[in-house]
Amino acid sequence: MGAGVMDGEMTQEAAVIRVMLVDDQILMREGLRKLLEIEPGIEIAVSAAGGEEALTWLASTVDGGRPQVALVDARMPGMDGVELVARLRARFPEVAPVILTTFDDDDYIFGGLRAGAKGYLLKDIPPDELVAAIRRAARGETVLGGAASERLVALLRAAPAQLPAQLPVTPPREPPGGLSDREYEIALLIGAGASNREIARGLHITEGTAKNHISSCLRKLGLRDRTQLAVWVSRHASANGSGPGDAAG
Repeated sequence: MGAGVMDGEMTQEAAVIRVMLVDDQILMREGLRKLLEIEPGIEIAVSAAGGEEALTWLASTVDGGRPQVALVDARMPGMDGVELVARLRARFPEVAPVILTTFDDDDYIFGGLRAGAKGYLLKDIPPDELVAAIRRAARGETVLGGAASERLVALLRAAPAQLPAQLPVTPPREPPGGLSDREYEIALLIGAGASNREIARGLHITEGTAKNHISSCLRKLGLRDRTQLAVWVSRHASANGSGPGDAAG
């Protein structure tokens, strides 16, 4: 193996990921701290008992000292995790919030993702998977635990039955993310749960063309698969005056 490759790997390993813990239960905060502190390349920046405490600490901390990832409980007194995620994304967009909770309610899962959470995990996640999820979130990836993935897939599978044959979509004047009008139109349909065949039939194009447009969407947005594209649509479409609901007529 060449020295250049080894140097690159060592640099990547040496990069420290700072993590914020936000949970109203002190036992959970301290347990997570002890679990993560022994992991190489992970440092606990701060632990907070609630959303207001977390936001106050972030506001008083210079950019270089802020965490890259925040593990946020969903249900907390005063400010719940969904509201905290929304405030983090608005005020501290450099922090990637990941909801870590015991609750797998749809309101928390979809509310958190729409608010801008980079992930949704349950607290029974194995430690090695949690560490891997933190590293992925720090790289800007979306991380979904089994429960959240199953709920999202179930939603996408249920949606096509409600789609009319023509699949009407009204894209905004300027699609977000650098997508073309056609790409954004197809992204909305992905968000509504349409299959490649349904998209092709509804837009009078071939399945191959539909696949090419989807691949282009993923490439432009830096996403890995259509599940991440559906999450992206749920976050961005409503802000542009259209959404998966528009695709359903």
